Amino acid sequence: MEHPLRRPVQLLAGCLVLGAGVGLLLRAQLGSDGYSLATFGLSRRTGLPFGLVNAVVGLTMVAAAAARGVRPGVGTLIQPVVVGYAAQLTLAAVPVPATLLARGALLLGAVAVLAVGVAAYLAAELGSGSLEALAMALASPRRFGLAYSCLQLALAGIGWALGAAPGIGTLVVVGGLGPAVARLVPMLTPPGRRAQGAGTPVGLG
Repeated sequence: MEHPLRRPVQLLAGCLVLGAGVGLLLRAQLGSDGYSLATFGLSRRTGLPFGLVNAVVGLTMVAAAAARGVRPGVGTLIQPVVVGYAAQLTLAAVPVPATLLARGALLLGAVAVLAVGVAAYLAAELGSGSLEALAMALASPRRFGLAYSCLQLALAGIGWALGAAPGIGTLVVVGGLGPAVARLVPMLTPPGRRAQGAGTPVGLG
């Protein structure tokens, strides 16, 4: 029998790991993810605060996902708060590496941490963040990785068109994060739910 705290603890832990990955990615200074590029570009073009633009974009994605049947859950509310807090702590604790080689190594490590964090909180099945929810809404369970990568690519293109600067890190996130998450979710799904056929990153929440 599954412990009642297993999934909430996994949700929180996954969001903390995800936030650490975001902080590490930013510290590598080799390019951000597509979502961040798009929100930064929109903020730059409109003159509105980044936080406000980020909230509006996120809510729009959550609403679009809900319209296609992917309901928000407690994770939808917790994810942006915990991830933001963990990212700030990571930024305060980790300096920018002195060499390009070290920054490249940090980038690869950041993407691995991001994948574990996203997969862990999705596998808790208590609701998903905006981009993950939209990817679930647009694709079948087996196509989550492809949908996630396509969304990251589209958002990176929007951000670039609006003046944000992509980098090699953007390409790594676009090409690698979605497929890695899709592979990790079944492995991180609680055993009891795995036996019931859960563990596919769709319709969570």
